[in-house]
Amino acid sequence: MDQLQILARVNGHPITSAEVDAAIIQMGANGQRYNNPEGRRMVLEQLINKKLFLADAAKNLYEYDPKFKAEFQKLKEEMLANFAIAKAVEGVKVTDDEAKAFFEENKGELVSGKTVNASHILVDSEEKATDILAKINAGEISFEDAARQNSSCPSSEQGGNLGEFTRGQMVPEFDEACFSMAVGEIAGPVKTQFGFHLIKLNDKKEAAPIAFEDIADQIKEKLVSDKQQAAYKSKINQLKILYPVDIL
Repeated sequence: MDQLQILARVNGHPITSAEVDAAIIQMGANGQRYNNPEGRRMVLEQLINKKLFLADAAKNLYEYDPKFKAEFQKLKEEMLANFAIAKAVEGVKVTDDEAKAFFEENKGELVSGKTVNASHILVDSEEKATDILAKINAGEISFEDAARQNSSCPSSEQGGNLGEFTRGQMVPEFDEACFSMAVGEIAGPVKTQFGFHLIKLNDKKEAAPIAFEDIADQIKEKLVSDKQQAAYKSKINQLKILYPVDIL
């Protein structure tokens, strides 16, 4: 769609497709719900309403209302302060060498946690779980097929596979069972707030050192944050010299 396409006019002022696009983008992830013909019509209506209120505000000279001027001043001060803070830290950068040096100094602490890969079958009763487990152990059905046929979890489509996860990502009872099992073992029923689980442990990985390439971005983010905080504090100290602060 042509971004300069005029979709409506309010009191002679055009509203373009680009303005609708910008409004949708401003909504962030929620904006995807409106990125369709019906949603765009709703956004356009909101923009029209906004223009109508702006026209009414201009007609009634609300811009000069003391209450508005006071609120506008507060907003202006907040925006100026935030802009000044951004200016104080905008020059902060972290080089690859700095990130690498931090990694070398701290690599003893930079290790991945123990992980497991597990599959499960979730049902609503212990009796049903026990019956399914008996059929699996007797070789009447594979764990994966039993999950596809019986599990109420969306993972049933993948034969019950939950993928890889670390300790603490699942509810405690499920977590404890997974990390105490041997690879290939099938256990259960395990009761949680969701129901009764049969669990199959597919893989287990011990804690291991993390390669620099796998954590470089996180290190840079941390170092940038640290440097920005230092720059912020330094600027505050300079400003206190220029503009004395008296705490009463």
